Amino acid sequence: MADNLPSEFDVIVIGTGLPESIIAAACSRSGQRVLHVDSRSYYGGNWASFSFSGLLSWLKEHQENSDIVNECPAWQEKIHENEEAIALSRTDKTIQHVEVFCYACQDLHEDVEEAGALQKNHASVTSVNCTEAADSACLPVEDESLRTTSCEIPAEQTPSSDPERALEVNDVQVTGEKENCCDDNTCVPSTAEKETSENVPVAEDTAEQPKKNRITYSQIIKEGRRFNIDLVSKLLYSRGLLIDLLIKSNVSRYAEFKNITRILAFREGRVKQVPCSRADVFNSKQLTMVEKRMLMKFLTFCMEYEEHPDEYKAYEEITFSEYLKTQKLTPNLQYFVLHSMAMTSETGSSTIDGLKATKNFLHSLGRYGNTPFLFPLYGQGELPQCFCRMCAVFGGIYCLRHSVQCLVVDKESGKCKAIIDQYGQRIISKHFLVEDSYLSENTCAHVQYRQISRAILITDRSVLKTDSDQQISILTVPAEEPGTFAVRVIELCSSTMTCMKGSYLVHLTCTSSKTAREDLEPVVQKLFTPYTETEIG
Repeated sequence: MADNLPSEFDVIVIGTGLPESIIAAACSRSGQRVLHVDSRSYYGGNWASFSFSGLLSWLKEHQENSDIVNECPAWQEKIHENEEAIALSRTDKTIQHVEVFCYACQDLHEDVEEAGALQKNHASVTSVNCTEAADSACLPVEDESLRTTSCEIPAEQTPSSDPERALEVNDVQVTGEKENCCDDNTCVPSTAEKETSENVPVAEDTAEQPKKNRITYSQIIKEGRRFNIDLVSKLLYSRGLLIDLLIKSNVSRYAEFKNITRILAFREGRVKQVPCSRADVFNSKQLTMVEKRMLMKFLTFCMEYEEHPDEYKAYEEITFSEYLKTQKLTPNLQYFVLHSMAMTSETGSSTIDGLKATKNFLHSLGRYGNTPFLFPLYGQGELPQCFCRMCAVFGGIYCLRHSVQCLVVDKESGKCKAIIDQYGQRIISKHFLVEDSYLSENTCAHVQYRQISRAILITDRSVLKTDSDQQISILTVPAEEPGTFAVRVIELCSSTMTCMKGSYLVHLTCTSSKTAREDLEPVVQKLFTPYTETEIG
């Protein structure tokens, strides 16, 4: 029982986010006695994935943003004279400015219920600030304060030819699954900003396309369990540190992955596909033969740049963007390399950093597909659960909906020695790990955070239409104004098991300069537009 836990552990971990779950699994695997607790009712913390109704409930919780007082009246009595208490926060203050917008036809009926849901939750639906508009979506906006660690960490990896260490990666381009489910328009749940639904910037003739049977809000609610909407959406380098960890720890057996099928670029108001592999370069119709040779020569140099220091030593003090201008690359190629391979900005990195990033990109190509990135089936929220599963297999104890009142600190040594939980039980441990959202602003006063703006859209068309509707894409939209930042766009199709067929789940992320809506709305307007009411009919 959660109210009668053992009184002593080797490690106590508070919060079930990805970093905390990895450490809990490592400690349990090495023979430590681990207690892993979370006041939330789900695994993953701010790394979790939700169904549509689950996301609406999460949004409602953060929109209300009310402090929950559930203190044990006698927990202060557990503190001895030579000790002091660090009270933990009851609410997550790292999530701010959450908004939701709805562009789907709103015909919500009282009897509409999410298919397979355990219970009806109309409150979470009606609380969303939705306004009638045209097409596909509801969407939330938020600013999020997160630590700067990222899953996109470059690193060395073992060859995929080893069958005992290979990840299970499914082929995304399954033509048999291709369906034009035009009635599956979607609505938007998540951690981010404003959304819309139809693709506009691509120079394709959309005017003469037949009308679709637009999805309604009721359909979105009914099919809500088909969605797995990430609060944090990241891609993994196929030769990155996290993939290496998943394979070496054998946690990869708990998860499946999809290879990202294409890298996109946004230039001159158009979305274009970036050729990555040698075959892509020579099959590309966007590049001239001269450009293909230029690009292959430069990419070959990037893979071996450390062996030729004389080629770049003189440019170490300038930005990577300026360095590219000296390499006899056309403006088109410079743009592709800078924004879609190195994934940096004109002023964002030095020559050395840019070459390292480009090499890392190229080094990850071909391991599991023609792009360097992987995405976990059912969303990023699967990863914390995989590590929690391993921790439990090796004896870790898990308690969700279990609050910790305070950390007990020895005044003389300044070291934490125990926690007091919601039942007033004092639990001793040698080591403690606490997710930062549980700590008060005063406790974290000397920690420097960066703010991240996020948006999640549900659309019925891809940002770049192709013959296959099962495309998983990453797109970088460069900043246009001083003081703003590039926006990373990840578009997921239904084969990732994150949305229903005929729809796409689009995540937008950038470093915050204003609110999430102000940061991301200009990019949303460039890539998408809502349908008019005549188009819905």
